Amino acid sequence: MTAALGIATALPAFAQPGSVPLSFRPIWPGAAPGGEKVTAPEQEIPRSPTGPRDDTAFLHVRTPTIAHIAPARPNGAAILLIPGGGYLRVAVGNGGRALLQFFADRGYHAYLLKYRLPGDPWAAGPDAPLQDAQRALRLIKAEAKANGVATDRIGVMGFSAGGHLAAMLAYRQDETYRAVDAADAQPLGVRAAALLYPVALMGVAGTHRGSQEQLLGRDPAPDRAARYRTDARIGAASPPTFIAHAIDDRVVSVDNGLALLAALRRAKVPAEAYLPEIGGHGFGVTLDGKPAPWTGLFLDWARRHGL
Repeated sequence: MTAALGIATALPAFAQPGSVPLSFRPIWPGAAPGGEKVTAPEQEIPRSPTGPRDDTAFLHVRTPTIAHIAPARPNGAAILLIPGGGYLRVAVGNGGRALLQFFADRGYHAYLLKYRLPGDPWAAGPDAPLQDAQRALRLIKAEAKANGVATDRIGVMGFSAGGHLAAMLAYRQDETYRAVDAADAQPLGVRAAALLYPVALMGVAGTHRGSQEQLLGRDPAPDRAARYRTDARIGAASPPTFIAHAIDDRVVSVDNGLALLAALRRAKVPAEAYLPEIGGHGFGVTLDGKPAPWTGLFLDWARRHGL
């Protein structure tokens, strides 16, 4: 059943039997910026009629939020997790709690972002999701000292279209909104980025057409498409980046991950890539009841780079 949900009613969405519901909080002190023309109600829907109860996605996000799990044994670092959904929805279910808990169990303050979607008429257009990602990062930095987190040990990890948004957060340093409170004095920038089966290309072969259409329209001008290619945003100052992308991915072509890797190599930015022959689209953190191979590779890599 599809229903318009406010924050309070959305709280139990990630809860598993016997678990404590996640705590969600809005990232903006009032309404999200530039929403004067947005009228569609926010909805939470099941991703599959036969899937688990917590396998949900959000449409027409009006109130961006973050969920947070604090570690029992903190390692002094934090990670912002950005789910995908082709920029048509935000697929926060299907293991969202498991993903947060996985990183919290390994010492990270783990955060999950529910962000606005560019298909709604936000004034910022394709930068509306990035406004939310930048704001979430600044909130994490603003509370870092209280959480025992070093502000230079905060990373971002994105999945599919969320990988595109995570890359924009990592590789762009321009301001996308006016400051609304003291948290916005925090600088942008992350220690490291992890991009899993990421959308990266726009306007060229290998582009994920659904994400491009939601972000930029059906046939964006070449220069406009180029501005939203995340591989084109990589420079010498970009943070170290970990990429995981299956070669047999039929949803988002591995050409996207390979383009990112090539750009990172050209810029001489430290990078590592896990490119399994078989894996499809949408890795979980576990495989056959054990941590998935990419997780150990990422954690070892993250430690080497101070995350």
